Amino acid sequence: MTASAQAPIMARVTVEQIKSPIGRPASQRATLIGLGLNKIGRRSSLEDTAAVPGMIAKVAHLIRIVE
Repeated sequence: MTASAQAPIMARVTVEQIKSPIGRPASQRATLIGLGLNKIGRRSSLEDTAAVPGMIAKVAHLIRIVE
């Protein structure tokens, strides 16, 4: 493959759930599921698309970014 035929490499963001969604609004629970998280301590590696920073901001109090 030539360099122009390869897909661009997307930056990745890894997030870890540090708090429970119990007692939180349903939209925050849905956002955690959208990020691939459902239990405390789970990690998910996501492509850094336009939607991901907004999702992270919405549940920033429940997750942490792992470098």
